[in-house]
Amino acid sequence: MTYKIHVQPSGHEFTAEAGETVLAAALRNGVHLPYSCRSGLCGTCKGAIVAGAVDYGDYQPQALSVSEKARGQALFCRAKPLADLTIQVREIAAAKDIRIRILPCRVVRLARLAPDVMGLSLKLPQNDRLQFLAGQYIDILLRDGKRRSFSLANAPHDDEFLQLHIKHVPNGLFSGHVFNALKEKDLLRFEGPFGNFFLREDSTRPAILMAGGTGFAPIKGILEHAFHLGVTRPLHLFWGGRAKQDLYLHDLVLDWEKAHANFRYTPVLSAPAPDDRWTGRGGWVHEAVVGDYPDLSGHEIYMSGPPPMIKAAKQAFSAHGLPEECLFYDSFENAVG
Repeated sequence: MTYKIHVQPSGHEFTAEAGETVLAAALRNGVHLPYSCRSGLCGTCKGAIVAGAVDYGDYQPQALSVSEKARGQALFCRAKPLADLTIQVREIAAAKDIRIRILPCRVVRLARLAPDVMGLSLKLPQNDRLQFLAGQYIDILLRDGKRRSFSLANAPHDDEFLQLHIKHVPNGLFSGHVFNALKEKDLLRFEGPFGNFFLREDSTRPAILMAGGTGFAPIKGILEHAFHLGVTRPLHLFWGGRAKQDLYLHDLVLDWEKAHANFRYTPVLSAPAPDDRWTGRGGWVHEAVVGDYPDLSGHEIYMSGPPPMIKAAKQAFSAHGLPEECLFYDSFENAVG
């Protein structure tokens, strides 16, 4: 059984198989709906059910409230059609020519960026390249059928190797393998690219970029892409961590600040170690943003990091006047097992 899905306001139509989520069907048919985590966690894929019925699936309450559901909202990464649908959601035009592929790759370099962060460089088969937008992510395909999602830390113009920043998670199946067993020349498979977290190049608003821990990876790609394009609008990065070791490419960002007059950098530590001798900003990184920018009505924000950071920041930025359509984020949870 298949279901027809009509998208407002674009007028696009596609079909979904029984048991297939709206988002999966859209991507399979080349229709680019907004999304990030694909696990019912972040709320990026939220839209309205105008007509028809869905199985809402499993999701986290913070991503879709009871009142939003009552108003006809759904998370399209989890919702499965039970009838033909009409949905209302804005599409992402910049991603329309990006083709999702499954590809093999070879590990060419493992670099310890911090005690608990590994930089992984992957090489595709000869004469092959992955078309992607800076800030998107890929899924590493594991032998047991599971997936692990990682943001690409490089920009498209610098694509000889695909770069990932992998945090060592206690009891993490894949991250444990990366830190303890993975070797150069090992083969992996991945699918991608995924995601709608990328620089809106047609905007002239000053951009604030906020990263928590390895959420710096897609921000790095976005900034290097902006520098490559010669973007002149103001760019201000806030990078938060507990201790200084969490700012694992701190010197690189300081070099960017010296090289680009329109770029500023504010590192923020919530629990610096005594040996850090930290004299910089303290507390939560989103609080540093609103401390510097009490009126966000004229800005846009790109943020990447763990769900608690994203949730707190969304509330704070809205309270300080940031328009909802000017907030772009990549929310992730570290997977175990």
